[in-house]
Amino acid sequence: MTLFLHTYQFFTQHPGTIWRHTLQQLYLVAIPLAAAILVAVPLTMLATRVRQLYGPVMGFANAMQTIPSLALLALMIAIGLGIGVLPAVLALFLYALMPIVRNTYVGIMGVDPGVKDAARGMGVTSWQLLWMVELPLALHVIIAGIRSALVATIGFATLASLIGAGGLGSLIMEGMGLASNSIVLAGTIPAIVLAFLAEGLMGRVERVLTPRGLRA
Repeated sequence: MTLFLHTYQFFTQHPGTIWRHTLQQLYLVAIPLAAAILVAVPLTMLATRVRQLYGPVMGFANAMQTIPSLALLALMIAIGLGIGVLPAVLALFLYALMPIVRNTYVGIMGVDPGVKDAARGMGVTSWQLLWMVELPLALHVIIAGIRSALVATIGFATLASLIGAGGLGSLIMEGMGLASNSIVLAGTIPAIVLAFLAEGLMGRVERVLTPRGLRA
C-alpha cells in the first residue's frame, strides 16, 4: 500500500515530468514505425512481383529481429551514430521491419487463387491485380503485422534511454539508480498503458479493415 501511495504522490507532484517522458516515448515509437511501414510495405509488395527480392528482404528483416535489442542499440553506436535519438530511431526502425514484411508477404500471397484467376480472366494486369484485388484482401493481415510491430516497438523504446534518447525508460533507469520503486512505476505504468492502448486501437483498425466475410 505504501508503494502505491508513493507512486500516486509522484504522479501528482511531477505530472509535467511524466508527460514529457511520455511524449518522448511516443515520438520514439511513431517515427521509426512510420518509416518501417513506408519502406517495408512497398518493398514487400514489389517482392511479390519480383520474387528474387523476397529472399534478401526477408533475410535482412529476420537478421535485424534476431539481434538482441541491447546489442542492436550498441551496434548503432559502434557504427558511428553516437548516442541520442538518431541511433535509437534507426534501431527501432530496423527492429520493426520483420513483422510488417512477413505479414505483407503472407497476406498478399495468401489471397485465394480462385479470386486471382477470376480477376485475370477479366483482363487485369499483374500490377492491377495487386492494387485492386490482392492488397485490399490482404490489408487486415498487413495491419496485424503493423500491430505486432507497434507493441514490440513500444517495449523496445524503453531501452532507448540507455543511449540518451529519453522516453519513459529514463524514469525507469532513474528509479533504479535511486532505488525508488515509485519512480520505476512512474515510468513503467505509462509504458504499459501505451502498449494496451496501441493494442486496442490497432485491433479496432484491423477489424474495421477486415472484409465482412473474413471476420471470425
